[in-house]
Amino acid sequence: MAWIGRSGLVIAASAGAIMLGASAASAATGTVNTSGTALAVRSGAGTGYGSVGSVADGGGVTISCQTRGTTITGTYGTSSVWDKITSPAGYVSDSYVYTGSDGTVAPPCVQTLTDDYPYKADSSSQADPWNFYKRECVSFAAWRVRQRLGVDLTNAYRGVHWGNAINWDNAALSAGVKVDHTAKVGAIAQYNTGTYGHVAYVARVNGDGTILLEEYNYLSAHNYDTRTVTASSVGNYLHF
Repeated sequence: MAWIGRSGLVIAASAGAIMLGASAASAATGTVNTSGTALAVRSGAGTGYGSVGSVADGGGVTISCQTRGTTITGTYGTSSVWDKITSPAGYVSDSYVYTGSDGTVAPPCVQTLTDDYPYKADSSSQADPWNFYKRECVSFAAWRVRQRLGVDLTNAYRGVHWGNAINWDNAALSAGVKVDHTAKVGAIAQYNTGTYGHVAYVARVNGDGTILLEEYNYLSAHNYDTRTVTASSVGNYLHF
């Protein structure tokens, strides 16, 4: 596939064409290009977040930072990059924003991690709406993927039974979900250790070879925690 580049050139699509980094030092500006419809502004970097407003086609935006979220195909190709804009305050898919560059134009957003899982006070013997047990690692990971990436991940996603975390790599392969050893924000870190295995959400990829994980039922039974580990220590990464 090809699309019109931000510089006005026609360029071929390629994976990882836009990489988040620290090279951009300040806020940037852009112009929404949706071929007529208004672009939804969301409370987070993904289609799973609610709308907080919109920007009209042709409207100008100020981009304070950029991050990764739901992969969107828009006017400028397919991208998981989202722009945090100042008015209305929220996030828009970078695939619909002309910035004059095919690279990053603003610094990476620093996300504040918080336990916003909706079932943190519920019994772990109850099933969540997507049919995992609440406050287990699989329930939290599935919920984070649903919330951040807009993927309808359930225990029967794409007709496959996902079950315990130790089965998630096999389930992912059966469901056509990419499994590799490359850490990316939004991926699920999957371990085949112990009786049941473990899964966690990759919240941040650091420049020193480490990653920041969000998870449930690891450091404390059926509770939330975050921890930094070496990226190479993870068994597999699942990319929804």
